[in-house]
Amino acid sequence: MWIYFVGAVLLILVVYALVTFNSFIKLNNMVKEAFSTMDVYLKKRWDLIPNLVETVKGYAKQEQDTLKKVTELRNTVYDQLSKEEKIKTNVELSYDMPKVMAFAEAYPDLKASENFKDLSDKLTKIEDDIANARKYYNGTVRLFNNKVEMFPNNLLAKLFGFHSQLMFEASPKEKETVKVEL
Repeated sequence: MWIYFVGAVLLILVVYALVTFNSFIKLNNMVKEAFSTMDVYLKKRWDLIPNLVETVKGYAKQEQDTLKKVTELRNTVYDQLSKEEKIKTNVELSYDMPKVMAFAEAYPDLKASENFKDLSDKLTKIEDDIANARKYYNGTVRLFNNKVEMFPNNLLAKLFGFHSQLMFEASPKEKETVKVEL
């Protein structure tokens, strides 16, 4: 009689472990998909930045420090960055890009430039897409992290090698009001 009880408990535990493992895989794939979606927009912004910076450079000689920093951030090879490096670098870019865009206010010729208008419109659209993709990514990471961190799933997560993922959060610098001094 006891052998049936022990067998039933073991069967329940094995089924639970399999179902939990599959749910980890499903949520992990959702996190990967969400990051890939956001990554597309980050890459678009990454590719747009040099054009925007070059357009602004011609008008904004005295703002070379900010432009230099943005250019240096951008000069790393995007495809060779890890997921964590992409998040960190793009947080820094998110902080500095409004400064570049604010230069247009001080330079009416730049603001009137069709090239600048086109680039800034594209950047604005991409920034909106990034914000939406960040929300989706953070939502899927939240679901995954809840699954990985809650008991008793956390025991199986450790056993299967699943770990919490990083959220794409605004840095303290990014939360500050951007101050542009011209």
